Amino acid sequence: MCGIVGIVGSGPVNQEIYDALTVLQHRGQDAAGMVTSDGHRLHLRKAIGLVHDVFQQRHIDRLVGNVGIGHVRYPTAGTSSSAEAQPMYVNSPYGVTLAHNGNLTNAESLQADLFREDLRHVNTSSDSEVLLNVFAHELQATHAHAPTAEDVFKAVAGVHRRCRGAYAAIAMIIGVGIVGFRDPFGIRPLVYGRRRGRRGYEYMIASESVALDMLGFEMIADVAPGEAVFIGVGGQLQARVCAEDTALVPCIFEHVYLARPDSIIDEVSVYKSRLRMGEYLADEILARFPDHGIDVVIPVPDTSRTCALPLAHRLNVKYREGFVKNRYIGRTFIMPGQNLRRKSVRQKFNTIELEFRDKNVLLVDDSIVRGTTTGQIIQMAREAGARRVFMASASPAIRFPNVYGIDMPAAEELVAFGRSDTQVGRIINADWLVYQRIEDLVRSAREGNRSIARFDCSVFDGRYVTGDVDAAYLKRLSKHRSDAMKQRREAAMESGQTVIELHNQA
Repeated sequence: MCGIVGIVGSGPVNQEIYDALTVLQHRGQDAAGMVTSDGHRLHLRKAIGLVHDVFQQRHIDRLVGNVGIGHVRYPTAGTSSSAEAQPMYVNSPYGVTLAHNGNLTNAESLQADLFREDLRHVNTSSDSEVLLNVFAHELQATHAHAPTAEDVFKAVAGVHRRCRGAYAAIAMIIGVGIVGFRDPFGIRPLVYGRRRGRRGYEYMIASESVALDMLGFEMIADVAPGEAVFIGVGGQLQARVCAEDTALVPCIFEHVYLARPDSIIDEVSVYKSRLRMGEYLADEILARFPDHGIDVVIPVPDTSRTCALPLAHRLNVKYREGFVKNRYIGRTFIMPGQNLRRKSVRQKFNTIELEFRDKNVLLVDDSIVRGTTTGQIIQMAREAGARRVFMASASPAIRFPNVYGIDMPAAEELVAFGRSDTQVGRIINADWLVYQRIEDLVRSAREGNRSIARFDCSVFDGRYVTGDVDAAYLKRLSKHRSDAMKQRREAAMESGQTVIELHNQA
């Protein structure tokens, strides 16, 4: 997953893009980048690291211009590489740069087409560079000397015809403006808003509404599935649906884990959806274990807190904070190698023993992916003196890989893959385990916007909304995302071998 932002302002946008990226830092902690334009030249800074590490004051000072886009990244393939940090740039036509959140499921065939038919070379293994080149080629095909909004919409329509998968993207064209567009299913989120500037309205496009809020922008709307929102350098906004067949099928995992609770996505409050998850999960526990014997409900920080509070209230059980989290340790499920993950979990959490000693404890987490973190946390609870440790997951069992931009592991590395809930409970050493029912998870989000007919729940049910994901694709993905391949990529980078060379060998 990634976070993206674009601003057309009446003054310099460097500081505001920086601020927006810090707000979106939860969506990507591997790399950060920003590119601005003064109407004639691009000014770019990107590198591996957190936003405050990548951008020092000397970098901000050089990022001049009233138009710009920014990006924070988690690597979909699990590899840290400055070459794949975004935004990415091509000089033809006009000079185009792009920031992308999502994953193209037909990236390999598109890359071959770009070389064979469009005569364009892709220099990394990133599908974002593929998306950039497809957009640039379609824009070039308009043959416009000075592209208009109409030309940009034609180019986006060409992207929709050729690209499959999930993509929320913001592209900047030097001297022309920025355009934000979303795939025909609206899988990944994208919103836009405005505020009054010194010379009319200023506009902002971002992954989540919280970025608009923090910078004082009034939200206009979510970018609709298949829609493109174009903002010219003079501040003129135009929007058009550029895809022929569209349907809003957003990713349910945004509500489970990815998005900040203070965001509104597709008119649904993430915070309220997580509250409802807790209520429905409590109902499931009461139905299965009416005499549950739980003394205390303890969330696994941080995302599950919102869910755990109404759950405890519904169970009429005390809610307590039993874990202290070190906020300077990154996500563990994307780390290569089980030993590294186990060590990281111990560094990430510490227990408050008095909340566990001689109690029957219900731990609540947003999801269980590999089971490594969950098993370690349960063991820590037992070491802190808990009599019994129960586990509740705010989401259903994750049994399938994500293909739409979340760096989940290979299918066989998912703890629930091919296993029953009882078997998973034994593996993580819980006295019992309760998962959220998928119907209740969907209901938790859909109650905020009943016009959403369905959500992408592919990690839970294996139904991929784009319809182009088959067994062969999943097999290739599994090989690419396995721990063994991640370790080979890291070793290759240390030896100077490129990721593309390694990918070709695989």
